[in-house]
Amino acid sequence: MVWWFATTLLVSAAPAAADEGMWTFDNFPAAKVKATHGVEISQAWLDKVRSNAVRLSTGCSASVVSARSLVLTNNHCVAECAQDLSSRSHDYYTHGYVAGTAGEERKCAGMQAEILTGITDVTAQLTSAGKGLTGEALVKARTAVSATIEQEGCPDRAKARCQIVNLYHGGQYKLYRYRKYDDVRLVFSPGVQTAFFGGDPDNFNFPRYDLDGAFLRLYEDGRPVAAPHHLRWNSVNPTAGEPVFVAGNPGGTDRQLTISQLETQRDLTLPMRLLQMAELRGRLIRFGEESSENRRQAQDLLFGIENSYKVFVGRLQALSNATFMEGKRSEEAALRSKLAGVRGKLPADFGDPWKALAAAQQQTAALYVPYSYVEGGPLGSELFDYARTLVRAAAERQKPSADRLPGYADAQLPLLEKQLLDAKPVEAGLEQLVLEFWLSKARENLTADSPYTRLLLERDSPEALSEALAASRLGDPTLRKALWDGGMAAVTASRDPIIQYALRIDEDARRLRTQWNEQVTGPSTLASEQVAKARFAVYGDTIYPDATFTLRLSYGKAAGWTYRGAEIPPFTYFPGLYERATGKAPYALDPRWTAAKDKLDPRIVFDLSTTNDIIGGNSGSPLINAKAEVIGTVFDGNIHSLGGNYGYDPALNRTVAVSAAAISEALRKVYGAGGIADELAHGG
Repeated sequence: MVWWFATTLLVSAAPAAADEGMWTFDNFPAAKVKATHGVEISQAWLDKVRSNAVRLSTGCSASVVSARSLVLTNNHCVAECAQDLSSRSHDYYTHGYVAGTAGEERKCAGMQAEILTGITDVTAQLTSAGKGLTGEALVKARTAVSATIEQEGCPDRAKARCQIVNLYHGGQYKLYRYRKYDDVRLVFSPGVQTAFFGGDPDNFNFPRYDLDGAFLRLYEDGRPVAAPHHLRWNSVNPTAGEPVFVAGNPGGTDRQLTISQLETQRDLTLPMRLLQMAELRGRLIRFGEESSENRRQAQDLLFGIENSYKVFVGRLQALSNATFMEGKRSEEAALRSKLAGVRGKLPADFGDPWKALAAAQQQTAALYVPYSYVEGGPLGSELFDYARTLVRAAAERQKPSADRLPGYADAQLPLLEKQLLDAKPVEAGLEQLVLEFWLSKARENLTADSPYTRLLLERDSPEALSEALAASRLGDPTLRKALWDGGMAAVTASRDPIIQYALRIDEDARRLRTQWNEQVTGPSTLASEQVAKARFAVYGDTIYPDATFTLRLSYGKAAGWTYRGAEIPPFTYFPGLYERATGKAPYALDPRWTAAKDKLDPRIVFDLSTTNDIIGGNSGSPLINAKAEVIGTVFDGNIHSLGGNYGYDPALNRTVAVSAAAISEALRKVYGAGGIADELAHGG
């Protein structure tokens, strides 16, 4: 249980304190870093780090660490790739993968790597779009202008990608330009047995003994991409108190939401997600117990469910803590009380955005359950995702780019097409399980009498319908390509069961989406922009925006913490791994580590904790020293950081990383991957 962390958790509507903040590269507080940590951060330093920080389409971060574009990330960020490459005879997910030659570096299906090359402010263009409109009309106007800006900003869709980024919940809109690489290959994975040693019991805890590091390589035209200005690898042990930086893509935070929005999470969305994840977790465990092959098929999805479940438990406990919520109310009241002194900086039609957001929460409560089941679809179904994409793409591609649903504009199609058409295994038994679970929970939560239940099931049962849908042939990439290329004519003519199903429910799903935009997204967009203007009027740019899975830089130092009178040191070492090993899962050692025990230098730092402010999406981020050298990779936070979605406590919140020193040592002495270690040591 982690109730305790919320009692002292800080919030972030006021200027950031201590090592708090996930800062954009165009508003990094260099002066504050120099004052607190004595490190001079120049524009050249920022440019070097930015140009080697990688965003992966799998929801992770990474960094370029050699002249031939060797990319450092986490093992759990390549786990899906390892799973897709696995078979009955080779379980790379569990036991890892080492490419001995360039020819053995294997492409990761659906994965794209992106490096940020430029940021342009487009706030005026976005906020003027749809001026005077509300609801669905506003959403459509904003979607249209976003599509146009993205298209014009990146005319070379083969090598570039543009994305409109909403910062400060509408306070700013920026156009982010990326250099993209769609040929990403797996070079090294230690396997989940070593990268996630300690399993769920150790997850979000410290001390840790996990080698959660992996390597990919970027290719273009069949050759490794040249990266002469890559980040240098430093395999010297980190030291306590050393200033460190994390450059990555935190997925999302809710530190600047209003009380009414947080209460919706506490009372509706988080409890519903947790109940579903708990039951789906049980079904996946049962499925895996039926056979070793079932266990292999389900293991990656199960890992994701268990990790998310623990995260959401921490969030719900934070929001259920009366002391924490009282602090959030005080923060909101303080901001509103300061508005009288800055009225001249606010628009004449400012109104009461907090009241508008509270009204939108009432509509959220009315629509959330049907919206999440019908428009959201099943969690973990590749077949449904393929079918929904093909059906919607066929319809949307007939429209002008600016008139399409988000995700289907011309600038967004290349990644969508890649994720749809890249070959990867689809397991019918696992598909049937997740589809049956979705349909049975929809009937349970919507009730049998709901028109949405009748839409999803007609007169069928979840068991029979899921079996029929799982018989789809969409696992064949050749069929998917034929349907993609054939457009609406091919899609409507298809007799594939899940294509027909997606076609049948799509009109009602779109209608729900329109209702959601009209009653929730549209009103919330306008009100959130007003709240953001209030924050800027009071605090200026001394605040950082909530995370948006875009590049950020956080600063801190290598440090442990004190809790209930006990001091937790910042470093673990190899001997601790062997002391922790019991021979039983999740504390069973990979045999290669057992054999290497006497070869490993016991003085090398294995894992470490730092004061950096991170959140999910930072997984795989490089841990960087003051010289812009990579000294590790971030893979977790401690248990106190589970409430980090809503605030940061400098006394307790900690980032957890595996050291570059440990990775280098393991490559040479455990995995026999001296070639990779040499490439890192010599720069490629």
